[in-house]
Amino acid sequence: MTQMSQTEKQDFLSQPHIGVLALNNPGQGPLTTPLWYDYDLGGDVSFIIAANSRKARLITIGERVSLVVQQEQLPYSYVSVEGAVTSIDATTEEALLAMAIRYLGAEQGQRYAESSDTGAQISVRMRPENWLAVDYGKQ
Repeated sequence: MTQMSQTEKQDFLSQPHIGVLALNNPGQGPLTTPLWYDYDLGGDVSFIIAANSRKARLITIGERVSLVVQQEQLPYSYVSVEGAVTSIDATTEEALLAMAIRYLGAEQGQRYAESSDTGAQISVRMRPENWLAVDYGKQ
């Protein structure tokens, strides 16, 4: 059995994996792109993207998006969530710093945040509604 409980899915999603976001892209296949994300247990997934990016042009509140995160080393595991975008806001310096530290650690995260233009980025939140997951470590 490779299924995860809802608690296991949420715990896995709360870890700092690299996510792959999938967006509807009219007239073409879905746009898929890697990104950093954060997850509030039992709440929303959030991510920060460039305000002038193709991703930003495709995202609107209410748009349905998918995000998959995985553990590539053995035993392989993944969690995929799908749901509606609940908010799109200007990114704050605090939010950018927190995301950078989550993925790069305190020192590198601070340098990254200081060299980034928060005004050129937006924060997006998505409410996970549908979950898929596999943990091959359970076999």
